[in-house]
Amino acid sequence: MSSKLVLITSLLALGLAATATPALTQASPVRFSFKSKKDSLDWVKHKKLADNSKGFRVIVSLQERRLRVIDGEDTVLTAPVAVASGQTLTYQGYTKTFDMPRGVRIVRGKDADPVWAPPKWLYIEVAAELGLKVRDIPLSGLTMPDGRRLYVNDDNEIGVITAEGPQKFIDKNLHLIFDNILYVPPIGTENRKVNGTLGDYKLDLGEGFLFHGTPLQNSIGLAATHGCVRLRDDDIEWLYDNVPLRTRVYVY
Repeated sequence: MSSKLVLITSLLALGLAATATPALTQASPVRFSFKSKKDSLDWVKHKKLADNSKGFRVIVSLQERRLRVIDGEDTVLTAPVAVASGQTLTYQGYTKTFDMPRGVRIVRGKDADPVWAPPKWLYIEVAAELGLKVRDIPLSGLTMPDGRRLYVNDDNEIGVITAEGPQKFIDKNLHLIFDNILYVPPIGTENRKVNGTLGDYKLDLGEGFLFHGTPLQNSIGLAATHGCVRLRDDDIEWLYDNVPLRTRVYVY
């Protein structure tokens, strides 16, 4: 039986999307366009909220792909950002649209050298690109069709029990692919953690949305993300150093 391991970080860097969907880095130029009248009215509503906001706050214009930090009447930082692509991933009954809803958020947490726990959509996206099936690994483990067993070992890593006994995978930043099935590690295991993808800093806005850095600096200014806001290295470091917890973030 064949098996294959695929680098998580390499696939992510390629900007892989679902079959028949353009790569996320191939974004269109900035333009003001709306899906419907309702969408345009929603933009007007949330832009007005941002325009009328007071105190120290962060404002993100999704249309302009620009972030501003304002203290009272003074703009203390303006920076280009990468925003959500708006693309929809559909594969094997799974559907996910990569967007960031307009509204008011709050900075809930900050981290240096953040570790990313990839959501389910990453595994679906890779499986769609490679034409694979997807199966979750429960904490209790599972037996693969060829009789080998995947399990969570004492080091909180995914291992495989073969005829030669238990083994573990050396590189945890690998997708686990066996016989055309991509297996999704449980959240909390070492195999569900990826270093480097979020850059040097992140600010947590809740519900999985972040301000964060990126190794893909050429994506800044594009509609190229899966929902988060990416910033240049110097800009995300400035936010980390200068934006307190509980700061309001206005997105329109």
